Amino acid sequence: MANSNPSAPSLTRPVSANILVLGTGIAGLSAALKFAAKSPAIFVTLVCKADPAEGSTRYAQGGIASVWSKQDSFEEHKEDTLKAGAGLCHEDIVELCVHEGPARVRELIELGVEFTKTSPAPGSTPPTDPAEVFDLHREGGHGRRRILHADDLTGWAIEKALLARVAAAPNIRVLENHIAIDLLTEGKVFKRWRKPGRCLGAYVLDIRTGRVVTLPADITVLATGGAGKVYLYTSNPDTATGDGIAIAHRAGARVANLEFMQFHPTCLYHPSARTFLISEAVRGEGGILRNLAGEEFMSKHHPMASLAPRDVVARAIDLEMKRTGDKHVVLDCTAIGPEEFRRKFPHIYETCLKYGLDPTVQPIPVVPAAHYTCGGVLVDANAQTNVEGLYAIGEVACTGLHGANRLASNSLLEAVVFAHRAVEHALPHLQERASQGQAAAELPELPEWDTGEAVQIEEQIDIAANWLEIRHLMWNYVGIVRSNRRLERAKRRLEVLKAEVNAYYWNFLLTKDLVELRNLLTVAELIVQCAFLRKESRGLHYTVDYPKLDDGLFKRDTVL
Repeated sequence: MANSNPSAPSLTRPVSANILVLGTGIAGLSAALKFAAKSPAIFVTLVCKADPAEGSTRYAQGGIASVWSKQDSFEEHKEDTLKAGAGLCHEDIVELCVHEGPARVRELIELGVEFTKTSPAPGSTPPTDPAEVFDLHREGGHGRRRILHADDLTGWAIEKALLARVAAAPNIRVLENHIAIDLLTEGKVFKRWRKPGRCLGAYVLDIRTGRVVTLPADITVLATGGAGKVYLYTSNPDTATGDGIAIAHRAGARVANLEFMQFHPTCLYHPSARTFLISEAVRGEGGILRNLAGEEFMSKHHPMASLAPRDVVARAIDLEMKRTGDKHVVLDCTAIGPEEFRRKFPHIYETCLKYGLDPTVQPIPVVPAAHYTCGGVLVDANAQTNVEGLYAIGEVACTGLHGANRLASNSLLEAVVFAHRAVEHALPHLQERASQGQAAAELPELPEWDTGEAVQIEEQIDIAANWLEIRHLMWNYVGIVRSNRRLERAKRRLEVLKAEVNAYYWNFLLTKDLVELRNLLTVAELIVQCAFLRKESRGLHYTVDYPKLDDGLFKRDTVL
């Protein structure tokens, strides 16, 4: 791995710009590599709060959506995205993502990502046309096969390839086991509280030592992923605690559309498998959702039946479970065929076997789980926030691509498209500042972290209890189906918890758990605020008090 020393870069050559990237998923790694490739004098610091490979990217099974086949078209991909987004997608953003997608996918291939190729029939000539070389999956909401994948471990294939490139880059260092506490802005440093001013970097906690490091930066990029851990049941890894959304909000950045939390319909239901997903591609190949009586029920809810958009499927499963009293439904994969299932979904097959299930002969028990944060830090077409010098890419950002519901496998596409656009936008602005006498590497002196009279936490039990309470109340009151009464209960309890968490924050030395708890609470409050403001049911936000769509008043983003 690249240099992990948190001190200033020890380079003999001059540094023209310090770039700080928070997060080491596909978005953060792509941006870091692109910044570093622009000039050897650009120094990039990548921060991750665990092992660099740990994060949502590595667990992405399905793949990356892009127009690749001659049978597909940009217009069809765009229409599928707009339809899934329930009227809230920004059409110009959808247009640019869809059109820039193939170029970004080719870059991934050039960086060493090995997408699964087609298997020609015995005796036939292997295809040479790039449009026919790769095996393409189809997932819910897609009218065509356009999902490039690496078997059913696409995220891990991407993560491995990009991490290998980062390790070989001399002007990238990786700080493992570090978590951002807060962003530094001109408003905070120079006490200009009415406006955040320019982002100047971040305070970052070294998790192993407890030391707080000040990291100055000319450009700061948030690539911290989503906030699935704010819910009790989630497909997300433990790192998904909404850190980037919380620190951006506290720094004065606008956030939007946080009421739209996507619940993946098919998380494996097993006491020992907390977060394992059964990819939507399984339904794309013929898997059928049934209740425990063996009845297919999705055709009663949508013309596309088991291939309906995720919000429709998740609500239908939730309704079926409440109707029957069952704790889960099942995904019947027997129509796919044993050999084809094992070939196309080797990781899912092996994992199911590990838990005593053979999906080729018996249905897989599944439940919905919080999966993807469709809202986030509000950015423009160049991934720029309203705070100068601060960019947001990947799941932490709200770009306008997903609208009220993300189309399957558009997330990896969005990450690489906006990582590219952020770099292309940021560098000319750095050069412009330098030409005006504001040398990029000449940052103002930043204050060191002051611990005040804070003392060591003696017991972690209160933090763990508060964490669990937040996740329980969000699942029960701000979940798949909502109401004003439920939202009000969540709001009142979060206000009580906020006082407790603030007392911990100011009185005790920081730990990773305390930083994450503070961030989880902030994100939970923002989700509830957004949900209160949207008095209609659209996409992923469904409320029994306002069950109908209201284009007249609410065909717009919810911006805080």
